[in-house]
Amino acid sequence: MNAYDSDISPDARATFGSGTVSTRWLAGLGRIERSTAADPVIRTLQRGIRSLPLGGARDLLRGRPLGHPAHPVLVQVPIGCWLSAAVMDVTPAGQRAATTLTAVGLAGVAPAAIAGWVDWADLPPEQARVGLVHAVANVAAVAFFAASLTARLHHHPAKARLRSLGGLAAVGVTGALGGHVAYRRSVGAWPAT
Repeated sequence: MNAYDSDISPDARATFGSGTVSTRWLAGLGRIERSTAADPVIRTLQRGIRSLPLGGARDLLRGRPLGHPAHPVLVQVPIGCWLSAAVMDVTPAGQRAATTLTAVGLAGVAPAAIAGWVDWADLPPEQARVGLVHAVANVAAVAFFAASLTARLHHHPAKARLRSLGGLAAVGVTGALGGHVAYRRSVGAWPAT
C-alpha cells in the first residue's frame, strides 16, 4: 500500500489499482474533502448566498422546473462554445467563428456560475470544499478565455489559440471536480415526488 491508498476507498482501489492517475486523483479529492482550512470562508459564503432575496428565482436557478439541477445544463454553453472555438482555430478561415464562439462562451458563464453558486450554498462541508476548488478552477478557465478573446480582438491568433488551450485544460479539471461533486457524491439528486 502506498501513500495514496490510505486516502481512497477500497472500492476505488479495487477498480483502478494502486498508484494509477485515477487513484492519485481520488486521493487528492479525499484530502480536499477532509481539509477544514477553508471552512470559515465557505460557511460565510454559503450563508451570504442563502440570504440573497432570490424568491422564486432560487428554484429556477436550482432547476426545480426541470426536475434536475440547472447548473450542469447551463455549463454546456461555455464548454460547447469554447470547444467549438478550438475546432475553428484549426480550420482555414475559422478565426472569425472562433472569436464569436469564445465571446458567446464567456457570455454564458454568468448564468451557469449563478446557478452553480446557488446549488453550492446548500452543500455539506465535504462537497462544498471540492466545490470551492471547482469554482477557483472555473475562474482560471474564464481568465484564460478572456485573455484569448483579447488576443483575438487584437489580431494575435497564436496567442489566442495558446490561451484557449490553457482554458480548455482548466475546463477539463473543473469539469472533473464538478463531476465528482455531482455524480460521485450524488449532490443535486432529488427524491421522486
